[in-house]
Amino acid sequence: MSFARTDQSAVAQWWWTVDRWTLLAIGALVGFGSLMVMAASPAVADRIGADNLHFIHRYFAVLPAAMATMFAVSLMSPRAVRRFAAVGFLVSLILLAYTFIGGVEIKGARRWIELPGFSLQPSEFVKPCFAVVSAWLFAQYRLNPSFPGHRIAILLYVLVVVLLLKQPDLGMAVVVSAVWFTQFFLAGLRLFWVATGLASGAAGLVGAYFAFPHVASRIDRFLDPQSGDSYQVERSMEAFANGGLWGRGPGEGTVKEYLPDAHADFVFAVAGEELGVVVCIVIVALFAFIVLRGFSRLLQEGNLFVVLGATGLLVQFGLQAIINMASSLHLMPTKGMTLPFISYGGSSMLALGLGMGMALALTRRRPGGEGE
Repeated sequence: MSFARTDQSAVAQWWWTVDRWTLLAIGALVGFGSLMVMAASPAVADRIGADNLHFIHRYFAVLPAAMATMFAVSLMSPRAVRRFAAVGFLVSLILLAYTFIGGVEIKGARRWIELPGFSLQPSEFVKPCFAVVSAWLFAQYRLNPSFPGHRIAILLYVLVVVLLLKQPDLGMAVVVSAVWFTQFFLAGLRLFWVATGLASGAAGLVGAYFAFPHVASRIDRFLDPQSGDSYQVERSMEAFANGGLWGRGPGEGTVKEYLPDAHADFVFAVAGEELGVVVCIVIVALFAFIVLRGFSRLLQEGNLFVVLGATGLLVQFGLQAIINMASSLHLMPTKGMTLPFISYGGSSMLALGLGMGMALALTRRRPGGEGE
């Protein structure tokens, strides 16, 4: 792709202002994801009685839509991103509430809405949209103390977390809470309230252990694998041991044949067996690069909304990757969360395209504060 610097078209202006290194890193993750879905999903499809290419077809049907979403959103100005996120948050929040009425129950949780040929998980879209809405509310409060932005943000946060816990989806609630608290801290939260928030978070996790049996079971199995079924984690660790430094080669792994979520939550284990530890480190480095590169673009940013919004989206992206990889490596209790741009998952892929599109839009260079 080549554009003259004098070209005033929207795409040309986007090309010269967007972070192309981040685009390259995202492209590399998508490449790894395509390879891993083709390697891991046929065995999963065969176990559930579907066509061997079932998940591959669905992945490559959603991928172009996710990339198109990311590109279209990254063309927006910060003002347009804010408005788009506000509408997206309202719609996804309504759909999130609708899951309790017309949602589909899977493994004891109501998180999905069944659509023709597609299952939609509204909480995936709440995450990025809420991060941008919260950023605007916090920024407006700092710029105009008479505007109750922080109070509105607190009320919306409580509403979102209550809905997530009711599904129940503790992992998603934890990610949303971590992102929201990070933004509140950067917006100037007093140290007393920082300590109070951290204590409340710790108390909340303890309360979740006693309130949700599935949470207690996962923590117990993490601390003592003999206390319950740790089949997937054991197979995941076996995959990394089998792969060694350089792996067995794409498609040559065996653990995926009996690892139930090899194409989704444990795709990193398949990468460990087939591509080896060295390539896994490269994948980790790509995630770290995207997050740190985004932060570096914000160092000279003077718009508080842009700083808070982009920080929230980047923290969300990095935290989701950490949770997935740490679960696969038995460094934390298991949590059903996809590995960004690598795991199979329609709603997750579309939401990631949306979230990274907004992050790219907010971190674009804007001479003279254009569009602020």
